[in-house]
Amino acid sequence: MRTELRFRDDAYLRSTPARVLGVTPWSASPESATQSALLLDRTVCYFESGGQPGDRGQIAWSGGNTPILDTRRDRASGEVLHIVASDAPLPAVGEEVVVTLDWARRHLHMRYHTALHLMCAALPGILATGNAIDTTKARIDFDLSGVAFDRDATEARLNALIAGNHEVSTRWITDEEMAAQPELVRTMSVAPPTGTGRVRLLSIGPGIDLQPCGGTHVANTREIGPVAIVKVENKGKQNRRVVIQLRSA
Repeated sequence: MRTELRFRDDAYLRSTPARVLGVTPWSASPESATQSALLLDRTVCYFESGGQPGDRGQIAWSGGNTPILDTRRDRASGEVLHIVASDAPLPAVGEEVVVTLDWARRHLHMRYHTALHLMCAALPGILATGNAIDTTKARIDFDLSGVAFDRDATEARLNALIAGNHEVSTRWITDEEMAAQPELVRTMSVAPPTGTGRVRLLSIGPGIDLQPCGGTHVANTREIGPVAIVKVENKGKQNRRVVIQLRSA
């Protein structure tokens, strides 16, 4: 990957100067319309991954500007692509630009993503099987086979954790350290991203939650605000889907 991911060190950074490394056609699927994708040497935009949507925003340069409709990672090359409309004005390769986030949308993703980590802490020892986030709700699936799930008690534990003013931080460990601590993995369906020599951990605590995660999060749990469990659904014999909403968005 040639793009410096500035959100990994500072999720609150809203813009960054960058340089255009390339422009390429892009489509989400063979049936989708072709759009354009910009490859930059650095970005504040999170690419769709781990249930968190790709960021939107704007790219501006001396000759114009264009909206970023989505941010994705190319499966073949691993490069981060900033998706723009097929008829959008484009900067030239080598052009200096400024990348700016749709901050309100990103901040909602950060609040929801951190809340899902706290859902794991509210249900200790239970593995997650999937999750998804948007700006109006988030859901997390758990393997609750043989477990009695108390919706009201779980919501109360979740909100107590949020109100606990716990600091949220990240740190890195090596692939070898990750392999030696399999208990850090709280998901059944998604393996931690290894193979680059190090793995990023998200820590809420001390002692609240620690697990691999590449997403963006708030700096303190109080920033999430109160949360409601609005739906609980059965998804097969083992899976239970828990849907949450922020009480103030």
